[in-house]
Amino acid sequence: MMQKYLYSLFVLLFMGVNAQEQDRLVLNFKEYLGYVKKYHPIAKQAELKIDMGQANLMRSRGGFDPKIEVDYDRKEFKGTEYYDRLNAAFKIPTWYGLELKGNFEQNDGNYLNPSENVPDDGLYSAGVSMSVGQGFWINERMATLKQAKLLREQTKADRDLQVNQVLFEASLAYFQWLQAYQDSQILNEFFSSAQLRFEGVRTTALAGEIAAIDTVEAKISVQDRALNLEQAKVRFVKSSLELSNFLWMGDNLPVELKPNVIPDVNLGQDIDATLEILGKPLDSFNLENHPKLKSMGYKIEGLTVEKRLKANKLLPKVDLEYNFLTTGPVTMNAFEPQDYKGGLSINLPLFLRKERGDLKLAKIKLEDAKFELDNAQIQIKNKIVAIFRELESFEKQNLLINDIVGNYNLLLTAEERKFSFGESSLFLVNSRESKLIDAELKQNEVRNKYYSAKAKLFNSLAVNPEKM
Repeated sequence: MMQKYLYSLFVLLFMGVNAQEQDRLVLNFKEYLGYVKKYHPIAKQAELKIDMGQANLMRSRGGFDPKIEVDYDRKEFKGTEYYDRLNAAFKIPTWYGLELKGNFEQNDGNYLNPSENVPDDGLYSAGVSMSVGQGFWINERMATLKQAKLLREQTKADRDLQVNQVLFEASLAYFQWLQAYQDSQILNEFFSSAQLRFEGVRTTALAGEIAAIDTVEAKISVQDRALNLEQAKVRFVKSSLELSNFLWMGDNLPVELKPNVIPDVNLGQDIDATLEILGKPLDSFNLENHPKLKSMGYKIEGLTVEKRLKANKLLPKVDLEYNFLTTGPVTMNAFEPQDYKGGLSINLPLFLRKERGDLKLAKIKLEDAKFELDNAQIQIKNKIVAIFRELESFEKQNLLINDIVGNYNLLLTAEERKFSFGESSLFLVNSRESKLIDAELKQNEVRNKYYSAKAKLFNSLAVNPEKM
């Protein structure tokens, strides 16, 4: 009688659970990370780095933009025109410290400097100025542009690192959510089982087949399972809220998970495929392609440019200028070689203490960055190797815990069968069941650590998934 009663309750419970399951929505792991990558503020912020790099490059190229300069001065006092000066120039900066220049000058007045006297129709000039010492092979404009190009590439690597980090944290939150959900499902199942057992024991006690005191132990088991289930529900709600921190919609609106949304319990190979670490053995990883190391490499190249610029400052500053002069530049033949304006400027500090100090600091910064790169290479390599070993261990642990759970299931089934024949006690059944609960919760924990290790591998490789 008791077995039939238990069977009927199991059927009713199973039908109720199925009805509840039909109302639930599964949030797929890949779909979830796709939302994170597309809408999370930090992921969007990472994309701004690319725009900043492009804007910085555009600003640096502005150092080579042609420019027009107009300088006009006039002074008149008590009817006397002291001077009326107009100087208009068109300059084209080029590479290697060379600057092309066209100029128009027209001056008039009673108190002009004699060197400013020009023909009534003005004086035209066209020429070139250049630095043949300091600033020839590299100068501020050239260095800034080179560094801006390197910074643009560095921002791409930094963007990948930032996106990878937020996806890594989001993955851990999903796995914690999954574990909390599975724990609550397990404890809910055993709570239902304890209720059924209590009903069966109480029915048997009312029939006089066993002592009424035996229902107390069954009731305690129900209460213990209810307490554990309630704690698991709190953990599930907490993990759901933590997961919600990573869910946003298009208009920067945070999203809160509904109670009927559940995780995908059958991840399998979806994790590897989603995180794009599928089929990547240890010996296939190339450190040179790691975004962090690439970012540090671009930083070193930028510091190398800075060191070259500082070293160039040790050279004497020698500026040359030569301009052809004419009163009417209709054609290029209007410029005569014998009509010109030229100049030479030489500037060299005697001790060069500032320049030598700047160069020494630049060398120190460069060496520091190289040491940092060497250290990062070793750290990343060892971390990846350790995670691969950890994954191998968790694969073995999963097999072991699966066998343990299977064996505890056999023991509980056998004990329940013996109990139904009156050959065992409720205490032994509860003891077997407690061992099985602990084993299944441990199974969830080991599985979560296995999934988390995959996320750590994803983070160590700094992958920025392209298929989301």
